[in-house]
Order: sequence, then C-alpha cells, then structure tokens
Amino acid sequence: MNLNFKEMIKLIRPKQWIKNSFVFAAIVFSGNFGNMDLLKNNIITFVIFCLTSSCIYVLNDIIDIEKDRCHPEKKNRPLASGKVTKNQGVVLDILLLISVIVLGLTVDYKIFMISLAYIILNILYTFKLKNVVIIDVMVITLGFVLRVESGSVATNVVLSPWLILCTVLLSLFLALNKRKSEIKMLKDSSTKHRAILKDYSIEFIDNMLGIITPSIFIAYCLYTFNSVQSRTMMITIAFVLYGVFRYQYLMEKANIGSKPEDVFTKDIPFLINIILWGISILTIIYFKL
Repeated sequence: MNLNFKEMIKLIRPKQWIKNSFVFAAIVFSGNFGNMDLLKNNIITFVIFCLTSSCIYVLNDIIDIEKDRCHPEKKNRPLASGKVTKNQGVVLDILLLISVIVLGLTVDYKIFMISLAYIILNILYTFKLKNVVIIDVMVITLGFVLRVESGSVATNVVLSPWLILCTVLLSLFLALNKRKSEIKMLKDSSTKHRAILKDYSIEFIDNMLGIITPSIFIAYCLYTFNSVQSRTMMITIAFVLYGVFRYQYLMEKANIGSKPEDVFTKDIPFLINIILWGISILTIIYFKL
C-alpha cells in the first residue's frame, strides 16, 4: 500500500487550523500574552485543537466521499480523488484521535474534556445535526465557543462575556456566508452535495445576516466601552467595521464564502486589516494606552 504523504497532509487540512487561533483570545485580551508559562499552555492547547479539528475533518471526508465527488472543488480532495484510500484515512483518523487523548490527558483534564466535547458534538453534526436547518450553523458556532473556552481554561482567565458574544456572532456570520456561497456556487446540484441546502435560500440567509451583521458591531462596541482602556480601545472598532464590510464585498464579488480561510490568508487588504487590528489591540492592552 503506497502512502502519499503530501496528500495525507492535505487530508488533515492544515490551512483550516487558522480557526483554532480563537484559543488565544483569553490570553491576549487578558494582558497575559507575555506570561511564558501561560503562553506555553496556550500553545499546547492550540496544538490539541489542531489535532482535534483534523480528526473531524478526516472523519467528514470519509463519510462524504461520494458527495464530495459531486462538488466542483471538493472532488479534488485526497479521499474523493482516490489519492488516499479509505482505509488509509481511517488509520490516520485513529492515530489523530489517540494523539488527542494522550496529549489532552497529559496536559490538562479539563482541556481534554473540552476537546472530547468538540469531537462528540461534531460526530453528532456529521451524522445528524448537519441536516437540521439553523441548528447546523449553531453547532459550528458552538465549536468556536469551545475553542475560546479551552484557551480560557489553559490560562485560567475569565473572558469578557462581550467577547464570547462576538465569537458567537462572528462564527454565525461565517457559517451563514458559507451556506450562501455553496448555494450560489452549486446552484441546482447544491442539495446533492449538502442536503440541508434545500431548507436554505439566499433571501433567508440574507435576512439572518441582516440581524447578525449589525449585532457583531454592537457587541464589539459594548466590549470596547466596558474594557479597562475603553477610550483607546474604541479605535479598533474601525478595523472590525472594515473587516466585516470587506468580507461581505468579497462574498458578493468573488463568492469566496465557502473558503473563509482563503480570505484570512490570501486577500491582501483583509490581511493587512487583521494585522493592524492585532497590532492596535496589543499596543493598547500591553502599553496601557
């Protein structure tokens, strides 16, 4: 049995590990990023969630092999294209699961329980919840909240409820745009790839985004108003506004919502905005401006 290591790496989707950066929210916004012990715990937690999410990605690809072959882009994935066999995928998934269990129990029992909850939630999503309208995107949102919570446990920091609300709203924003992008890209064949798309329409999604988008701004504004450095932190609202508007622009112009990780890494204006937002946050929090 030949092993194609390049395709095996693609199968675990390292590009999507950027989503696990939510793990660092607690340590950054609490002002503890310079604490090396806490940072070490946070990095290990990030690694655990990368392994955990990859475990789910491989499982999804195993389950959805036939559906992915009907998708114009996903048909090129390692399992759907046949470059990695189903048996190889199963073995890889088992190894990832063992790694999560061993590393999680070694580091922190609570973090292990959170990663286990993430796995169970996504197994339920894979086999049932992804076919329940609205609940499907809410499950995706809960996955981001678990990432944030794991970082909070790793650093022993209680995160602002407004930032948690921002996480919920932002992840809903991304998930709904993903559904919208799939409908626009796949058109009449959309339900062959994802059955739940029959219960969504672009108009319905736009109505929900019409509620969620301004809510993101309001929640973030309330966070800045209630932060220790409220006046200077309000400056960062401009970056959040631009980021959301830029994402919507790219969604309408290029229909990139099905791959949000590409926006975060390939769109230069969006990437510059993220960097400037990060620099502003770090400067305000750590230099006590």
